[in-house]
Amino acid sequence: MIGTLLLNRYELLEKIGEGGMGIVYKAKCHLLNRFVAVKILKSEFSKEEDFVARFKREATSAASLSHPNIVNVHDVGEENHINFIVMEYINGKTLKQVIKENIRLGSGKTLEIVLQIAKALECAHENNIIHRDIKPDNILITENNIVKVTDFGIAKVADSGTTTNFNIVMGSAHYFSPEQAKGRAVDYRTDIYSLGIVMYEMVTGRVPYNAESSISVAMMHIREAIIPPKEIFDDIPENINRAILKAVEKEPINRYQTAKEMAGVLNTIKEDFGLKVNLNNELQDATEVMEPVVVSDTNDFTTVMSQVDIKSPKIKKAKKVGKKDFSKNKKIMIIIGSIILVLIIGAFGKYISKGSDTDTPAILAETTASEGINENNLVPPLIGSTQEIAEQTIINNGFLLGNVSSKFSDSVVKGEVINQLPVADTTYEAGGKIDLVISLGQKPAQVAVPQLIGEEIDEAEEILEALQLKLGVATPIKVKTKGKGNRSRNDEIFKQDIDAGTLVDVGTEINVSYYQSK
Repeated sequence: MIGTLLLNRYELLEKIGEGGMGIVYKAKCHLLNRFVAVKILKSEFSKEEDFVARFKREATSAASLSHPNIVNVHDVGEENHINFIVMEYINGKTLKQVIKENIRLGSGKTLEIVLQIAKALECAHENNIIHRDIKPDNILITENNIVKVTDFGIAKVADSGTTTNFNIVMGSAHYFSPEQAKGRAVDYRTDIYSLGIVMYEMVTGRVPYNAESSISVAMMHIREAIIPPKEIFDDIPENINRAILKAVEKEPINRYQTAKEMAGVLNTIKEDFGLKVNLNNELQDATEVMEPVVVSDTNDFTTVMSQVDIKSPKIKKAKKVGKKDFSKNKKIMIIIGSIILVLIIGAFGKYISKGSDTDTPAILAETTASEGINENNLVPPLIGSTQEIAEQTIINNGFLLGNVSSKFSDSVVKGEVINQLPVADTTYEAGGKIDLVISLGQKPAQVAVPQLIGEEIDEAEEILEALQLKLGVATPIKVKTKGKGNRSRNDEIFKQDIDAGTLVDVGTEINVSYYQSK
């Protein structure tokens, strides 16, 4: 196609990208003497009316949007069975390239980019357009750090019938929402979920769900709770951690309800990285909440995460309203009340500690350690130490070992400390208990259990081996009857102990029962 001149105007110069439906070329517009990007529908799709219609819909959707963070569409045409869209040429990189080059992005850079994406989505949503394929590959960043959202190829005009057929799920598996994975109705909050996944990848350098097949990834979006970004890298600010978790809630009603709302929260965080978050949804009434999408589904495996919220700029401002005298007196009352409360809790904690062996770090236990070892009673840094060394360090510094738990970690070696409570370098009463979280190492890879019912034993074993699973106990059941069409049911599996589609660790054994002719 290089050198082709479309409409006697657009000369294709070089290939600069390729997607599922089309190939993108850098081109020269000889009429206006400028560079443009020309997206051409792949030849194998040009004869398919559905794909051509979808391709033209991209042009229509994007052309109706005018925003500095959305790639402009200049023209759309067809020549010699070649369907193409002419767009603004962006001299820059995709967000995917930026993430790969930097491994992961800092909090400030992440907010700077995500805020621009949210603004683009706000514009699209105000025009009743749902993108449905927000991912780093569809986000371009210019040399001047301007974000441009592109590829509205599977965008939809929002209405009550906006759905996705489960058999032709549209979107990219690593970024699409649980409702997309289920083939359910979608709305603007689908884009918010995808943006949350993109934000997750920006701050951690990886997507939250990954597997060998798209189906497995889809199941993970539907069923598995997400690992909080802060558990992967503890330098991620807590408010950004909460903002991401809010955006990727399984149920749309628990997410940000609009891109504008999300942008408002992120703007506030950008102004103050120390902004405290609300864990109890006390401010939910201030959020514009859409009615939840009602879809009947008796097999809904969705895991609903705990809802989190962040104080929006609107609420933060509202809390400042009031007379100065009242505010001043209120602060004094709070300070006095806090001091009294601390004294009461401290006394009560010591009383409780005398009769309990299961105290948390908030309830101090009497020390049996020698005095004077750690005169300032500073909690030692333990993260990264082996469990054995951490436990000995705790004792040597005049504290007691508290609760020891463990969890999987992709970044911390098995047996080393992931987290501690209280945190390092804080003053703590001698004899206080310090909790540890120990790494179990990387979580074993998981795969979806295949459908074995109807398969013969030998075939089932091959299927499982291909997925790195094992055939466990195979129980024969003697039968005289034959199956449909008088077909022998000998060695045919009729029961498996783990349902098809269930995510299990590699190496898991699947037990089955099968027919055996007498």
